[in-house]
Order: sequence, then C-alpha cells, then structure tokens
Amino acid sequence: MFETKNDLGQTTREKSIELLNARLADSIDLQTQVKHAHWNVKGPNFIALHKLFDEVNGAVEEYVDEIAERAVQLGGVVQGTARSVAQRSTLSEYPASAVSGSEHVAALSSALAAFGKVARKGIDQATEFGDLDTADLFTQVSRDVDKWLWFVEAHGQAKS
Repeated sequence: MFETKNDLGQTTREKSIELLNARLADSIDLQTQVKHAHWNVKGPNFIALHKLFDEVNGAVEEYVDEIAERAVQLGGVVQGTARSVAQRSTLSEYPASAVSGSEHVAALSSALAAFGKVARKGIDQATEFGDLDTADLFTQVSRDVDKWLWFVEAHGQAKS
C-alpha cells in the first residue's frame, strides 16, 4: 500500500482495497461480456440490441474506472490485467455460442443480475469496514446496474 493522508484507518483501507479489486475483476469481466454481445448479436432486433449493448458497455466502463480509482485513492494497487480478472471474477462464463438476440438478452441479464448482487454485497461489506464512501460507490453502481438489467430484460419479457 502507498501512504496517504486519507483518514480511514489502514485496516479499513486494506479491506476496502481488496473488496474493490474483487469487484473490479467482476466489472471488467462484465464489460467484456457486454461488448462480446454487442459485437455478436444477430436477428430481427439486431440494431436495437446492438445500440443498447453499447450503451450498457459505456456505463460499465464507468464502473470499472470508478472502482479502480477508489482503490488507488485508498493507497492501493489496482489488479486490472486480463489475467488477474480471469482468475478473480465471480461471474459465470459468457456462452460463446450465443447468437440470437434472445440468447444474448438471457446471458446479459444473468451477468448483470450477478454483478448487481455482488455490488449490493459490497455495500454491506464496505459499511461493515467503516468505509461509507466505498459503500456509496457500490450503492450508485448497483442502482445503475438494476436500471440496465431492466432495459435488457424488457427485450425478453413481452409475448408476441
């Protein structure tokens, strides 16, 4: 850890940095899954889903940056390489065989829901450590992920 004049205790900062790096792995994994869907979606709803997935990607990229920067603010070192992410992510593997819009909607809905769940768990963990700013960051992220989950799930909820 790097020295900082941040007034959170060292133990709190260490725990928060570990938590942030864990969620960073998940958020980077989520971002690559969203981009995979954006590139590979096919079918009659192609353009709507292609554009939606690109918007979701932009939002997730912001989470990646905010989570990483919070870890650095606390004196931490960010663990954001592809290899580190592959080892640490808690998200399920994205189905490489997904092609249709409905397959990507189902896969991304699952990924967004899983990420929202771990972000909400992060709120509780950071609160327990006494790092309310990190808890607030995860609150913001989880609220936003819920919105994107709603947008994506809506494509699979209507009966034709």
